[in-house]
Amino acid sequence: MEQRHPTADNSFNNMEGKDAMTRPSINLQDLRRKIYIKAKADKAWRFWGLYVHVCKLETLHAAYKLAKKNKGAPGVDGVTFEVIEESGLDEFLENIHHELVSRTYLPMRNRIKTIPKGGGKFRTLGIANIRDRVVQGALKLILEPIFESDFQEGSYGYRPKRTAHQAIERISKAIVCEKTRVIDLDLTSYFDTIRHDILLSKVAKRVNDADIMRLLKLMLKAGGKRGAPQGSVISPLLSNIYLNEVDKMLEKAKEVTRNERFTRIEYARFADDLVILVDWHPKVEILFQAVKKRLYEEFKKLDVTVNTEKTKIVDLIKGESFDFLGFTFRRHRTRKGKYGVLKTPQGKKRTSLLSKLCEIFRRNKSQPIEKVISLINPILRGWVNYFRVGNSTQCFDYIEYWVEKKIRRHLMVARGRSGFGWKRWSRGFLYENLRVYNDYKIRYGSLTKVSPTQ
Repeated sequence: MEQRHPTADNSFNNMEGKDAMTRPSINLQDLRRKIYIKAKADKAWRFWGLYVHVCKLETLHAAYKLAKKNKGAPGVDGVTFEVIEESGLDEFLENIHHELVSRTYLPMRNRIKTIPKGGGKFRTLGIANIRDRVVQGALKLILEPIFESDFQEGSYGYRPKRTAHQAIERISKAIVCEKTRVIDLDLTSYFDTIRHDILLSKVAKRVNDADIMRLLKLMLKAGGKRGAPQGSVISPLLSNIYLNEVDKMLEKAKEVTRNERFTRIEYARFADDLVILVDWHPKVEILFQAVKKRLYEEFKKLDVTVNTEKTKIVDLIKGESFDFLGFTFRRHRTRKGKYGVLKTPQGKKRTSLLSKLCEIFRRNKSQPIEKVISLINPILRGWVNYFRVGNSTQCFDYIEYWVEKKIRRHLMVARGRSGFGWKRWSRGFLYENLRVYNDYKIRYGSLTKVSPTQ
């Protein structure tokens, strides 16, 4: 006999007819909380009656707000948020609601866009139109609390209340605690190679709702025969579902090898970026090889290819380094003679930032300096806020000096002069009068408080 979810409201009981799609219910936030609590309490529960909540106007409104907040370019139909709101947002959402209720909704194909990712390679994005983004967002809002209850502690990518900085801190603590043997894993075109049949079977383990499964399948097929398009609203959630068994395997290995408070393994995953760290002791070499073998076995089950050329086996004790989430990690000796972690911005990240800023200066040669500053300040603020948690002083000094020279050069060219105007304009004028971004302070984490027994 199939399991049934205890009713969060009456609409769970009756999926028949349009009335079930429109009757009043508890608000979306309370519903998500109830779903999460039930999913957390019973890991084997399969939820039914979910489709009704995807179709509700409250859910669609919430999904639209999230889509607008994330901005993004229009899809193949060219429709923008401005066009939708000029024509009437309520009517737009009512039409989606009607299509979902009548089961006539069909997603459009994604607009394909390629963006450079360095090294002459490109990342392919599948950009859905706003209508489909709203439906994807509504489905995500209902499915997310179920699978959030299943996700593991070491998973950080695109999850509520979890950040890349937390993943970076987790890795930093592991290095401080002498987990210095590292598997820096690289997956070949992960998002593009996700198998739909495997993914749908994983979702079906927690969802017993034919309409939900049909809707999800339609979304996946709109992006092609395989893969979850990068850039779609629901892809991050689906990618985490797909790799959750890998996380579970690593958590189990961590607990099995635990000795009271001391652990021999740590890991952190952000989407398809995965790093595993193992204790330095030579006696743990068997464990290191076993973890590596099990990793490859899990990825083989998922039909995910490990890029053996880019996957690195690193020994931090030997002075080697690895990259994770934009930082380069190294082990180093502190002034007190103890070993700590040094994490600096990757060189290619700095190069990418300066290239972007350089392009802004180039395109705005004839524009007032105030406009140029209004364009570069938000970019600098976002980049520095991300990297200020590392050992970034030297990198920040270089960027600050580089930007100052560009500003000075722009001012001099506007006056038909050469040089940089070192005597003409003081630094105070640039940062106080022109308000060039100037907050390059480092904010270190709490690594000095980490116990070596953790």
